[in-house]
Amino acid sequence: MSAAVSTGNLTPMASRPSAAKKQPAKKAAAPAKKAAAKRAPAKRAPAKKAPAKKAAAKKSAPPPKPAPNPTGGIYKLVRALWLGVAHAVGAVFRGIGNGAKNLDPAHRKDGIALLLFGIALIVAAGTWADLRGPVGDLVEILVTGAFGRLDLLVPILLAVIAVRFIRHPEQPEANGRIVIGLSALVIGVLGQVHIACGAPARSAGMQAIRDAGGLIGWAAATPLTYTMGDVLAVPLLVLLTIFGLLVVTATPVNAIPQRLRLLGVKLGILHDPEEDELTEEEQRYDDQWREALPARTRRSGPAPESYDPDSAEQEALSRRRGRPRRSAVPQPDMQRQMDAVDVAAAAAAALDGAVMHGMPPSPIVADLTQGVSVGDREESTPTPTPAPKAVPAARPRQEKLKVEVADLTKPAPEAPGDLPARAEQLQLSGDITYSLPSLDLLTRGGPGKARSAANDAVVASLTNVFSEFKVDAAVTGFTRGPTVTRYEVELGPAVKVERITALTKNIAYAVASPDVRIISPIPGKSAVGIEIPNTDREMVNLGDVLRLAAAAEDDHPMLVALGKDVEGGYVMANLAKMPHVLVAGATGSGKSSCINCLITSIMVRATPEDVRMVLVDPKRVELTAYEGIPHLITPIITNPKRAAEALQWVVREMDLRYDDLAAFGFRHIDDFNEAIRNGKVKLPEGSERELQPYPYLLVIVDELADLMMVAPRDVEDAIVRITQLARAAGIHLVLATQRPSVDVVTGLIKANVPSRLAFATSSLADSRVILDQPGAEKLIGKGDGLFLPMGANKPTRMQGAFVTEDEVAAIVQHCKDQMAPVFRDDVTVGTKQKKEIDEEIGDDLDLLCQAAELVVSTQFGSTSMLQRKLRVGFAKAGRLMDLMESRGVVGPSEGSKARDVLVKPDELDGVLAVIRGEA
Repeated sequence: MSAAVSTGNLTPMASRPSAAKKQPAKKAAAPAKKAAAKRAPAKRAPAKKAPAKKAAAKKSAPPPKPAPNPTGGIYKLVRALWLGVAHAVGAVFRGIGNGAKNLDPAHRKDGIALLLFGIALIVAAGTWADLRGPVGDLVEILVTGAFGRLDLLVPILLAVIAVRFIRHPEQPEANGRIVIGLSALVIGVLGQVHIACGAPARSAGMQAIRDAGGLIGWAAATPLTYTMGDVLAVPLLVLLTIFGLLVVTATPVNAIPQRLRLLGVKLGILHDPEEDELTEEEQRYDDQWREALPARTRRSGPAPESYDPDSAEQEALSRRRGRPRRSAVPQPDMQRQMDAVDVAAAAAAALDGAVMHGMPPSPIVADLTQGVSVGDREESTPTPTPAPKAVPAARPRQEKLKVEVADLTKPAPEAPGDLPARAEQLQLSGDITYSLPSLDLLTRGGPGKARSAANDAVVASLTNVFSEFKVDAAVTGFTRGPTVTRYEVELGPAVKVERITALTKNIAYAVASPDVRIISPIPGKSAVGIEIPNTDREMVNLGDVLRLAAAAEDDHPMLVALGKDVEGGYVMANLAKMPHVLVAGATGSGKSSCINCLITSIMVRATPEDVRMVLVDPKRVELTAYEGIPHLITPIITNPKRAAEALQWVVREMDLRYDDLAAFGFRHIDDFNEAIRNGKVKLPEGSERELQPYPYLLVIVDELADLMMVAPRDVEDAIVRITQLARAAGIHLVLATQRPSVDVVTGLIKANVPSRLAFATSSLADSRVILDQPGAEKLIGKGDGLFLPMGANKPTRMQGAFVTEDEVAAIVQHCKDQMAPVFRDDVTVGTKQKKEIDEEIGDDLDLLCQAAELVVSTQFGSTSMLQRKLRVGFAKAGRLMDLMESRGVVGPSEGSKARDVLVKPDELDGVLAVIRGEA
């Protein structure tokens, strides 16, 4: 019986049609069959055959076909139509969402503001005018149901938020604070209204809740009144309301008395106690002075501290170091108590303050100072103060006012007008106030992306490459920059870094980008960096970098904006600390944009008294936009020979500055300038010099290769001497070239220019010339660069900033309107003695005239040509060429090349007349 049961249970399992389960069934049935054979050997064969036949019959019989079901086909059709419509609608909304992401942030904010205005109009129509229809019913349900009796204030609140979006689109960081504050304010007020109206419950109906604080007030007040009663609920809601009001107005609790006092002063309820202490005459003087100020500088509030002429220079120095000079006309700090006897002295002090702060004096000051002599002032003041220098500490920008202050504060024999200015020292002239350009002239860019779908796809591709090549490594994170993203890869134990670097080509193949750069390791991290270009690049605006510099309160005039690094931080550099920089890259790599950013940064942050510039542009088209700015000491130089003369002048200026540093015992030009402003530099007895602070001198060469082709020895000697010594003299060089070869960037130039900025190059050799290491050949162009400042071991990859032509034109026009340039006449006039060989022509006058006519007419200055054409020997031809060089007909010798002809054919008659000695 047991054998039959066991066989009957196992045989159908073996005869199932599934081929995958047939073998396990046979294996399980084998032990059972052996046991059955031992107990009943006679019944083994019949018991095995009968089920086998049944299984064969079941296996051969085909399964019956199901009957057709028309309902299933309709279901499938409806399901397919629904999925198709859903996919189409989803694609439309996804397209709208992607378009909204790519929209300009300013347009998005304006769109939100206009949308809020529209919603405010609809809510106002529903709550104020009892709008009928579906929209009015919806407004009643949502707005009135939520806000109750205060639904009339909802349109006003929406309109105020919309106006803020329009007026302050540059302050997105305050949106979260305002949302939190308004939420707390609304909840607190509606909770109090709900309790004041009797705190109706849900059982009283929705109309009773609407007549009270609405659903918001019911939700805020009901838990409090149920748990602690009205006695504690109302004070808690009042505290919540006060908290919301303080958050919205950004007012700390400890500043509430000061804010209330200022509000009372503005509304005229309270009076400033400091103003009450002024006499009638002082009040009249103060009112007239405020009326003379520009409208934007008339601000109410506590009166500034009194002006102390003794500490004017020290205060001006500290103010210049600690506060950025962003405003065009700073607020004057000069309300000084006066009496009837000391009116003239106070007027002179006010004039001193006007000069120190770089603004014109008030008309009342000019009236008070008329007819007042120095003797009268000295008699009226019981304790005379030390006379300040004619050049105040804050670098006044008005030469005319300097003379007036000197006349009022110094005796007549010591007036600086009697001292002649030093001819070699850079001077500024003009009687106007110079104001720095506003940063509003530069456009503001949107916030950069921190992550995108393309980054996630690259992470998946890198992980796939590591798994395929069986490398124990994982991508632990990435930092996205405007141009490239650096992915951080951490290695497993006992994995060599070379395993990652050997996969460079495979990684480039996986991410479909040939410009893959591997950093092993990332400086400061135990990880390998893989830099891969972004498919969605972002623009870096110059204005954003300069705004960060202004926010950091770094007031150094030589601080320039460079761009944005891979980690998303802005890159700025101080040219005074570099102290010289070499900028190189192929055509179209962003070199010219970098030069424009450097010059624009100087114009925005520095006055002509802070920085003067020499621009060399052999291309004649790159720097023409800056012609006429007051920072120039010479017109833009386009002739390579004139550029060599300008570099020689820079060497002479450097020597003169070092003479002053050595004579007065200073090591750096900054210490010398500070001592001059503080009046610590004493001139020798009988000296007629007038010391003034030296400005920084910035020399920018846009194309070094053209200069090295025309006069390689002179240019190289001047550059090497400047770069070796000019750092302490405040002279700095920016050398740019698109051909970074060894004959242009020589070993001496590289050794003395420590800072490098490399953009995309065409070969590995060019990258080694610029950076002394590979890397620049893998850059992707359009501003992508490697910045290697002095003292750094590895270069920093960054995206160069960009400034448009319209922005440059606006900045240049602002600078031109402020001041006209004061050019130096001796910059491009070389002092090098011309080659003087046998000035006495002697009997060779006719032969020299023939040679000059031949060279000028053919515009080809060759000694061998003179030998052939004039049939003279080599010595005679060389002598004729030297005579023509001494008279300016041809240029200097350049080896085996033909000499440059400096005279045009239409000027031949004048040259022949000079050679013959005619008038």
